[in-house]
Amino acid sequence: MAEEGLELNLFRSYIYRYRENLIVERNLSHTTVQAYQYDLNLIVSWCERNHHQAVDHRILHLYFIELIESRTMKDTTIKRKYISVKTFFKFLREQQLMGAMSDFSLGAKFKKAKRIPKTLPIDEIQRLLGSIEHDVTMLKSDYRKLIATRNLAIVELLFSTGIRIGELVNIDLSDLNVGERTLLIFGKGRKERILYLSSKEVVTALRNWMKIRAKLIPQDEALFINKYGNRLTIYSIENIFSKYRDTARITPTATPHALRHTFATHLLDNGADLRSVQEILGHSSVSTTEIYTEVSIKRKKNVLSKFNPRNKLNI
Repeated sequence: MAEEGLELNLFRSYIYRYRENLIVERNLSHTTVQAYQYDLNLIVSWCERNHHQAVDHRILHLYFIELIESRTMKDTTIKRKYISVKTFFKFLREQQLMGAMSDFSLGAKFKKAKRIPKTLPIDEIQRLLGSIEHDVTMLKSDYRKLIATRNLAIVELLFSTGIRIGELVNIDLSDLNVGERTLLIFGKGRKERILYLSSKEVVTALRNWMKIRAKLIPQDEALFINKYGNRLTIYSIENIFSKYRDTARITPTATPHALRHTFATHLLDNGADLRSVQEILGHSSVSTTEIYTEVSIKRKKNVLSKFNPRNKLNI
């Protein structure tokens, strides 16, 4: 075994113990726990492919160097995997399961490219919503009209509130108060926030869906359910979005998250302050919200038109 390393079988057993800790002690969501476990299991698979019998500092450095140099993953994805390893070894240190390996580091602060969020033009949002409204109005089958009504409520809610799709699928009926036009959201880290449904269109779409939701014979209290009456998954939301994205012929690489980016950018364009946008989006730090100022062309135009010193010179 390599010096200060862990044999693969022991490494695997510690992953299982770590998973139990994330569920019981840290009370993390099922999706988050799966992500941590997946990242750590990738290391085991990589070691097996490369005939490494143990995991140590050198092996982990080689693993991350390969990830970085392969350029097959986004910087944010690699950083998440790096954080997964760091928190795993922090757990090992707290549990006194190992020594020096618990201080694993790449030797420098992990840097990632600062990428501008991908937004959608308003005309594409209109075409997207229009394609769903067309189905609601024109489809002949009652069942297909029902599903289209649900899908319209989903996309309207995503765009008018900027919530994440993971937050959307976790909404229960009790979280929505249509009369008060409020929605309780459980965000990252199990943090709660209440959103106000300011758009009459989204309220109407939600009312229309809730009137016919019972026809799918609900099996739980989820607001949005599938044809079997079970809670929709994030993959279902992605498939719904992809279907209407292609039908509406908008940006072919767009994802549901583009609705969140577009929502946030237009809030800033229309004069909302960063702190308010941070609270609405559920960001833990305002620095995360600041990235949207990079996309806000309207704000830049106003600032430069008003304050650019060159505009004041008469030559």
